[in-house]
Amino acid sequence: MTIKENQQEIIDEFAFLEDWEQKYEYIIDLGKELKGLPEDKKTEENLIKGCQSKVWIDAEFKDGKLFFNADSDGILPKGIVSLLVSIYSGHSTQEILDSDFEFISEIGLQEFLSPSRANGLMAMTKQIKFYAVAYQLKS
Repeated sequence: MTIKENQQEIIDEFAFLEDWEQKYEYIIDLGKELKGLPEDKKTEENLIKGCQSKVWIDAEFKDGKLFFNADSDGILPKGIVSLLVSIYSGHSTQEILDSDFEFISEIGLQEFLSPSRANGLMAMTKQIKFYAVAYQLKS
């Protein structure tokens, strides 16, 4: 699936959820499915600055694609980062750089989050793009 198709799938899934309580539960469930990071990957380098909770994103470049893994010490941020990992992991750096984050607006996620959590979400998206730039420069 393309990034756009992954985003559309999330938009469609959110459309079936009737209220923010259900959407909140869905995001938390996504976080419970996230593999998480081993302790040695929970480094300052992988720590997302600007998040209310501690969130780490790690990336591995393999076979021309970036694979993300992440973790958080908060249940909601873990779900949010899981959502991003599910969309962007397994794609080329160029696909990631060419993509946008409009799906966040379409599902209304920023409106649902407190200002500090919304800042954390934006910091997570910037980190994903940063990894794409960094690995593109390496290859």
